[in-house]
Amino acid sequence: MKKVTLITGNTNKFKEMSLILIEYGIELEMLDLDLFEIQSEKIEEIALNYARNAYKEIRKPLIVEDSGLFIKALNGFPGPYSSYVNKTIGNEGILRLMYDEKERTATFKAVIVYKDDKFEETFVGEIKGEISREIRGNGWGFDPIFIPNNSKKTFGEMQSEEKNKYSHRGIATLKFAQWYSKLGNQSSL
Repeated sequence: MKKVTLITGNTNKFKEMSLILIEYGIELEMLDLDLFEIQSEKIEEIALNYARNAYKEIRKPLIVEDSGLFIKALNGFPGPYSSYVNKTIGNEGILRLMYDEKERTATFKAVIVYKDDKFEETFVGEIKGEISREIRGNGWGFDPIFIPNNSKKTFGEMQSEEKNKYSHRGIATLKFAQWYSKLGNQSSL
């Protein structure tokens, strides 16, 4: 079984990604590093910079995942600031900002960057949907207020397996898993 280290302190993210990767014979390890994170309007730049800094620290195959919720009526807010916004105003705050909005379209985007001594690859997943009018379900982050297209449920109302079929992170993780499982002897594993 191949191993790769996910650099995160988020156990929910680790569990979701592990469910997909194990099906491809990839064992995910979790490591929380306290590294500087650049500020950027592009989550691709944030993830890439973080992966490079993490690789300098641990010198073994790793992935970094960064994601954001981009709400059309709020000009893409919170976007790359999603984690901070979730910690400060949470789902309740987003719903207050959206109270009178008829346009509720949103996109969830995830970027995974893989880094080892030979490869530096980026995998992107996006899912379009809308912001609900109320918090529904449990979940974490903005899951209880995001309804993906072709669903009546929020991510917060879905079990991890169902969410992974729709989610931005699930799409990016699947792309990574398919690529990584084909690497064979090319990698530094």
